[in-house]
Amino acid sequence: MRKSNGIGNAGRLARVVIVGGGTAGWMAAAALSRFFNDGRRTITLIESDAIGTVGVGEATIPPIRSFNAMLDIPEDEFLRETRGTAKLGIEFVNWGRQRDRYFHPFGTYGQDLHGIAFHQLWLREHARSGLGGAGDIGDYSMCTAAARQGRFARPAAGAQSAVREIAYAYHFDAGLYAAYLRRLSERQGVTRIEGQITHVTRDGESGDVTSVTLENGTAIAGDLFIDCSGFRGLLIEEALETGYEDWSRWLPMNRALAVPTRSPGPPDPFTRATAHSAGWQWRIPLQHRTGNGHVYSSAFMGEDEARAILLAHLETEPLAEPRAIRFLTGMRRKAWNHNVVALGLSSGFIEPLESTSIHLIQNGLQRLFALFPDLPIRAAERDEYNRGMHDLYADVRDFIILHYKATQREDSEFWRYVQHMSIPDSLAHKIDMWRHRGRVFRENAELFAQPSWVAVMLGQNIWPERHDPIADTLDEAKVAAAMAQMRAAYADVAARLPALGDFLRQSGSWHVAPQAVVA
Repeated sequence: MRKSNGIGNAGRLARVVIVGGGTAGWMAAAALSRFFNDGRRTITLIESDAIGTVGVGEATIPPIRSFNAMLDIPEDEFLRETRGTAKLGIEFVNWGRQRDRYFHPFGTYGQDLHGIAFHQLWLREHARSGLGGAGDIGDYSMCTAAARQGRFARPAAGAQSAVREIAYAYHFDAGLYAAYLRRLSERQGVTRIEGQITHVTRDGESGDVTSVTLENGTAIAGDLFIDCSGFRGLLIEEALETGYEDWSRWLPMNRALAVPTRSPGPPDPFTRATAHSAGWQWRIPLQHRTGNGHVYSSAFMGEDEARAILLAHLETEPLAEPRAIRFLTGMRRKAWNHNVVALGLSSGFIEPLESTSIHLIQNGLQRLFALFPDLPIRAAERDEYNRGMHDLYADVRDFIILHYKATQREDSEFWRYVQHMSIPDSLAHKIDMWRHRGRVFRENAELFAQPSWVAVMLGQNIWPERHDPIADTLDEAKVAAAMAQMRAAYADVAARLPALGDFLRQSGSWHVAPQAVVA
């Protein structure tokens, strides 16, 4: 007989307790209740209406679509309920140099020919004929071509034209998304308990968390606890003292001011990130408003100045007072410690420059499902989870650092610092491989694929010394003709797509407020 570890029944992990709501908590609740459909496990979520959530994660990357699909969420309904819009990528302004502008698209650039990466062929053509002959590399991206014209379409199954290359994510109201997932979770059997946790009880022998106690004295026992309590890390840090890996020497941003504004017009199908003197400003178009925020480093700028910059660069009037957020870039030393798994802000935080926050929650859940334990929980499962999450966070960290390191700006102390700072060896190696021959190598299951690295390297003026010599094996005239055909096809298809707002209305994705009843 297997010996009990003092938590629940030996063998079956039956009680999951989620601490905290918000996006992370309700994503966990919705996914777990979908996963546990045998009726033999319970899922309880504890949250307090008195504790606010950060709630500014309104931009995402394409994997969010697979998460929603796993939950059988109809896309049109999701967009209506969350006032969402489609996102084809991110426009970066003032990053390489002031007044520079480039687009980081989802999807791919062009078509590889005979196994040779398209960007290598473009680099060869650019060297041979100059930029005027090859065009901008964005001319060979379906997402970039559509975004430039404010257009969007959902690729139909079996689409034959370049529209099949559209890859997209969403902008949405994070608070409305959490509310939507709450309704879904409760329909799937999740029990929500309102209250603030005042005490955490741990097993004296194993050190595992056995229960949490609310301010009214109610104790809630569990076998596995999911910490979604935000930056505080109520379980993972305050109770278990897991520790934090600080990455602020590479990513010194530690403050943000967020404010919504009235929509200036039809929504754009992209996020915009505009660099300022000690940080950057996001612009996220929703159906009913625009999300704005200024991410900055308090070591180089005070809050009053950051607030003034944010307000001076809004397109329309603010709908509320700017809300201040403090954070420290990095991650917990263990995302899974004892019987506590941290998700969302309690697990770590990498600034929202590439819209990865919600994906890190999603990926954490997927890894948990792949390693879901029985009792007692094995160290090997925790170790594998922690290894995978650390690799993912480090991958995202390096890609974000690239945006700062790859700058030629010398107009402020901040930009001089990040341009000349030391960087992780993993990123230094990637930059070195790119500078020499324009090569991009991915290791393991890195989140950002080759086109993403190409977009930022070229967009921020890191040009390879030469293209890969393998590109010289193809006939110049044939490659030039193929590239011209691709370029024309992307431009032609983009011109025939509907504007994003029109697409949302035609597809039934646009939220229509209920009409008042007149007696």
